[in-house]
Amino acid sequence: MKITDLKTYTVYTYRTNFVFVKIETDEGVSGIGEGTLEYKEHALLGAIEDIRRVLVGQDPRQVERITSELYRDSYWRLGPVLQSAISAVDIAMWDIKAKILNVPLYELLGGKVRDSIRMYANVWFAGARTAEEFAAAAVRAKLLGVTALKWDPFGKAYLHMDWPELRRSLEIVEAVRGAVGPDVDLLIEAHGRFDISTGIRIANEIKRFEPYFLEEPTPPDSFDAIAEVRKKSPVPIAGGERLYGTMQLRSYLEKGCVDYVQPDLSHCGGVSAAKKMAAIAETYYVALAPHNPSGPVANAATLQIAGSTPGFRILEICLTDVSWRKELTDEKVTFRNGNILIPDGIGLGLSLNEEACESYPYQPIDLRHYKGTLTNVRPAGKTGYYFEGLPENG
Repeated sequence: MKITDLKTYTVYTYRTNFVFVKIETDEGVSGIGEGTLEYKEHALLGAIEDIRRVLVGQDPRQVERITSELYRDSYWRLGPVLQSAISAVDIAMWDIKAKILNVPLYELLGGKVRDSIRMYANVWFAGARTAEEFAAAAVRAKLLGVTALKWDPFGKAYLHMDWPELRRSLEIVEAVRGAVGPDVDLLIEAHGRFDISTGIRIANEIKRFEPYFLEEPTPPDSFDAIAEVRKKSPVPIAGGERLYGTMQLRSYLEKGCVDYVQPDLSHCGGVSAAKKMAAIAETYYVALAPHNPSGPVANAATLQIAGSTPGFRILEICLTDVSWRKELTDEKVTFRNGNILIPDGIGLGLSLNEEACESYPYQPIDLRHYKGTLTNVRPAGKTGYYFEGLPENG
């Protein structure tokens, strides 16, 4: 079997642009991957094109060799652009390998360890600005059966927050906790906003709301900074979505940075890297809770890791997405009793609708995180649930 072509599809979805890869072979078996890299899509497409030249003519079943050589021969190695390109290709090759053997991908990763994984919802808050609006959105999510909610209540802050700003953020958290009660877990996202002292202060201020964790309290550039916050934090700390491989993770865990580690399969090196990173985390008794706010292919790959990894604790999924997400693939995400079922389809369990992908071409999007517009994540009137098993759908 030889690779004959590698195609890319960049799909506008309002909040970001999904970037999908399709690898074709001379035996008619194809595989799909995803390397969605928010706001650096052109750089990513250039890296994938470089990889295409190397891949054509190779046997896609040799996933470990090819992925290792792509990393080795890049010379500059680490970084989101290269690793996201490798991630997409790695996921697609695993998809091909599982399809050839006519099994779900999790069978090649050691088999199932669970039939479902607990979900926490992101993007349940679209358009909310005030504490009352966040609380109302949280109640709607709870009524759907969601048992864990994540969001960033910190507005446009960066590095520091004065007391009036922080008080407004804490009022939002308090309103959500009051609205959903004690049995829904709250996961507080900081998007790498704060310096060390502010991160420690926020960890102490949110303790009374009993959060599941505080995510990425400091910028990703310094492992020492997040380790210092964790050392003095009364609540669990999560982070690691901006780690780009196993060597970074080893240092991250050695320094005691987190209680939950969050590699993103679209960026860390794909299925191959994620499985290794899970094994490394297991030796430190650190739970795996991957970053997973992207598209259907990344979600499908992450579910395969969730189904086959003992240390996988909780799965992030965007509760809503653009209405046209359902056109892009034949994705099936089944929600039941606060959990997502591990799919049993062959390979990743989904295929790409190339014509639909081409119907929503790339549009430039800028980062919103520090501009006070973070909740502007969905277009008005063009948002829908894409899960099976929700009380309401549409």
